[in-house]
Amino acid sequence: MRYVVLGSSAAGVNGVRELRKLDKEAEIILVSKDRNIYSRCILHHYLAGERDMERICFAEKDFERLYNITWMKGRACVGLKPAEKKVVLDGEEELSYDKLLIATGSHTFIPPVKNLKEAENVVGFRNIEDMEVLKEVARTSKHIIVMGAGLVGLDCASGFLELGVPVTLVEMAGWLLSKQLDERAAKTYQEAFAERGIAQYYGVGVAEAVLDEQNRITEVILTDGKKLPCDYVVVTAGVRSNVEFLEGSGIETSRFGLIYDETGKTSDENIYGAGDLSGTSPIWPVAVKEGIIAASNMAGVPRKMTDFFASKSTMNFLGIPSMSLGDVNRADEEAKMEIQDTKESYKKIVHKNGKIIGAILQGDLAYGGILQQLIARKIDITKVKKPVFDIDYSDFFHMKDNFEFYYDE
Repeated sequence: MRYVVLGSSAAGVNGVRELRKLDKEAEIILVSKDRNIYSRCILHHYLAGERDMERICFAEKDFERLYNITWMKGRACVGLKPAEKKVVLDGEEELSYDKLLIATGSHTFIPPVKNLKEAENVVGFRNIEDMEVLKEVARTSKHIIVMGAGLVGLDCASGFLELGVPVTLVEMAGWLLSKQLDERAAKTYQEAFAERGIAQYYGVGVAEAVLDEQNRITEVILTDGKKLPCDYVVVTAGVRSNVEFLEGSGIETSRFGLIYDETGKTSDENIYGAGDLSGTSPIWPVAVKEGIIAASNMAGVPRKMTDFFASKSTMNFLGIPSMSLGDVNRADEEAKMEIQDTKESYKKIVHKNGKIIGAILQGDLAYGGILQQLIARKIDITKVKKPVFDIDYSDFFHMKDNFEFYYDE
């Protein structure tokens, strides 16, 4: 059996691990554009100089030997021939497979802003190459515009702050981290970033980049007409799945990315997908879990992606920890909100028909474990005769004679 895995990030690496765990004798070939394995979630630490390449690597030092794989580094997949069970690599090299895992992730999308694609001083925030560019930008630029105030945008801003370089955030949504936080929780971060010198513009976008004769941006014009000086733009606001090489292959995709089911299987029974390239849940823990599940099914051990609460984010910017679970901004008349707001912390739980559908913890995350159990086990919190923030494990777990907890539905 020959397994080919495309992509060496969270989904691909964990897919390789699972394949070897379940199939000791198979041939496993890993193909990746990257020559190193590293976590994209902590690239800002590399930018800030807090970690080197070794310390952002999430794989074992002897990864290739330990899992007995062939790693084709610095190679791109440019085509796919499902009928022949072959992938086409750059240089027109063809590589055959019995089972294929596509975990090629995503890339920065330059939005259709006037003059932005033509500009020389624009970069994304997705890989090591971007970080090398940005290290130089930090030394030479005074007016850095970061497009987007999502998780990646705040990682970028945090990395620059560690270098002593404040930036300007421009975000179309009404507040930062609009997918993870509500306006109240976002305000805590906005005030903290402002105190560190980060200028912020919300509810507006970049309408135009003004270029000089060398095609370098000198200022940006926002959608409300305001002009900001600029000598570099970092795009963090949009990504696109790396599925271009699937064009003409017949493998089913959507406008978001590759389509695969809860087992990871695509429209071809020998091809599986995992991670960012679905375009639906660009979160590290989801990519890890999808890679494991897809690999398990490839190796003949049935598993499904049904036991995971996908929309979870844990973050810590400027020393302020936060956790976001599910839909925290539910505009639904049937949904109810419970809020506990103090000087030290902010907690919010959104529930509907007794089931928690979203939650925010900020400042104090101690309740996070209980929350995740309530969500995972679909506990009807209306049947627990306590205020929602006072629920503990004993309210839905029982204790055996030996003092071990168990849950009985």
